[in-house]
Amino acid sequence: MRVLIASDGFLTEDVMREALTAEIPDVDTATIASTWPVPPFHDVAEVKEALGDEDELIEALSGCDIAFSHTFPFTEKVIAASPDLKLITICRGGPVNVNIDAATKHGVLVSYTPGRNATATAEHTVGMILSAARQIPQRHDEVVSGQWRSDYYIFDNVGPEIGSSTVGVVGYGAVGAKVANIMASFGGRVLVFDPWAKNRDGAPNIEFVDELDELLAGSDIVTLHARVTAENTHMINAETIAKMPQNSIIVNCARGALVDYDAVCDAIDSGHLFAAAFDCLPEEPLPADHRLMSTPRVTFTPHLAGASKEASRLAARIGSADIAAYIRGDKPTHLANPEVLSQ
Repeated sequence: MRVLIASDGFLTEDVMREALTAEIPDVDTATIASTWPVPPFHDVAEVKEALGDEDELIEALSGCDIAFSHTFPFTEKVIAASPDLKLITICRGGPVNVNIDAATKHGVLVSYTPGRNATATAEHTVGMILSAARQIPQRHDEVVSGQWRSDYYIFDNVGPEIGSSTVGVVGYGAVGAKVANIMASFGGRVLVFDPWAKNRDGAPNIEFVDELDELLAGSDIVTLHARVTAENTHMINAETIAKMPQNSIIVNCARGALVDYDAVCDAIDSGHLFAAAFDCLPEEPLPADHRLMSTPRVTFTPHLAGASKEASRLAARIGSADIAAYIRGDKPTHLANPEVLSQ
């Protein structure tokens, strides 16, 4: 079987090939590469968060049984024009850049790499929580601009300690569970809301709650780690923010659609929220005139919470293991459309 290594600037050909040959030493490969993450991904036809030309991908897939990719767009057009294709392996936590319905219709399996950047995202989230609580980026900017303000030691101006706070974690998957346990290690109370969590093991000061409202009302800091659904879009909005304590903090390193950002701006401007930190934004990149850019005590990073060398290598290893399983005739572990196996 021939594998197309569809690499980019994060999942490089070297990283993907090293992982693939460790599983299949004599693997036959073809290659294509994009320049992602420069420019950033966008929607391509009907798939999300992708980068690459459909026609170039179709040409590269000629004669290939398996596509090993990260951000290339596997649209209806691409899949329909690639009759040799049997498996698409996407090195991401979810295969959003694959038209799953089209793949299933054409008998193409789709696998992905859940948990590949869980540690990176959890560590980044902890950094964002600390940055928001202690306003680290804002103080840095002031110091390098020549300001040395001692008034931040005034009682009403200082931020909270994590160990004396209650941290609410929404979502207890691979990322949320790590964040919850790291927060618990500071010594404070941790509340978790995730009605679908299969694993509820964790530190003794982690408490699961049955309702989101209960978490919001009891949390000084709320951090989001849920996938977007129709039901939880804008789960953080004016109504839900009003249920949070005065001077609380919101952090989102999951998906932008979970938050009504205008409501966050209103709550910070009114003094109800102390601060916020966002790795995921309503538009990416965020326009210079967006309201968030002029709202005080908001910390940003450009959607890079999951970016680490280890995350790249782990994604390649997980994906390669699924490819090797398929070539051996075994069932890949992480399938998005296992029903194809019975077709």
